[in-house]
Amino acid sequence: MRRSRPAHLAVPDLGVGVGLRAPHYSSILSERPEVGFFEAISENYLGGGRPRYHLDRVAESYPIVLHGVSLGIGGPDEPDREQLRRLRQLARQVRAPWVSDHLCWSHAHGTHLHDLLPLPLTHAVARRVARRARMIQDFLEVPFALENTSSYVTFGGSTLPEWEFVSEVCELGDVGLLLDVNNIYVSAFNHDFDALTYLRHVPHERVLQIHVAGHTHFGTHIIDTHVGPTPDPVVLLYREATRLVGPVATLLEWDEDIPEFPAMLNEVERLTEARREGLRPMAEPLAFDVVQRAGSTLPASLVPGRHGGGALSAWEVAPSRDVEGGAP
Repeated sequence: MRRSRPAHLAVPDLGVGVGLRAPHYSSILSERPEVGFFEAISENYLGGGRPRYHLDRVAESYPIVLHGVSLGIGGPDEPDREQLRRLRQLARQVRAPWVSDHLCWSHAHGTHLHDLLPLPLTHAVARRVARRARMIQDFLEVPFALENTSSYVTFGGSTLPEWEFVSEVCELGDVGLLLDVNNIYVSAFNHDFDALTYLRHVPHERVLQIHVAGHTHFGTHIIDTHVGPTPDPVVLLYREATRLVGPVATLLEWDEDIPEFPAMLNEVERLTEARREGLRPMAEPLAFDVVQRAGSTLPASLVPGRHGGGALSAWEVAPSRDVEGGAP
């Protein structure tokens, strides 16, 4: 049975949205496409100029949620109060219903490393991050969510599975979770754990938003590149996430080889259908781990339908790198 969402984390279900990216400004403002919302990278809009002009125009017609990439909440430095002040001001101006950032570290002693680096998965680190997350949420005066990140290395000193670490941070900090199902998939392959175990053991009642994206498979490891279209196994994992979590806003991330906006709308339609299937009363639970490892394939009956999209060089070269030598 799904537990009740904490009252202070009550947020609207905005349907399926798209990341706000500069190549699409013109199409969005002239054509007013049918998407649920746009997610803006917070740091791109803390100043003025053309980016802020376009954000304000989009915010006149669509809900805007803010997603940060630089708080580095788990690093050695305490959160930057001036950055938080500017973020709070931006959230108020675009009427963001919640704000999110990554469960990671990314800077130390004034040096920004421009990456989302993994944390040691220990109770001590969870307590430190939770304290900071609670403070940030109180300061921003809107619900705050942390996103599980993808990773390529782990710490030998870790004592917790990642899903237990994520749960402990969110519950001790009394904050929300931005559940990235592609990041679960990537890390599950890279570190050889069961993606469904992860998905089923995070606090579903704290999920404020879901991220869905593509990745690049190099055979021995996967990199979270946000290239699209979304691989079939990630769509299946998303469908299971909606079954477990319920109706929450879903964000399509596509940040490499960004296509024309009609291709984005095709993916929105595909995810909307997967979401609809996951939310059906008595929807069947996913019965097996969908992470594609050597020698494994997806049953044909479970492969979601894929709509045609725009030209995409990586996809044309390897239509599906999740099943070695397989077909799209």
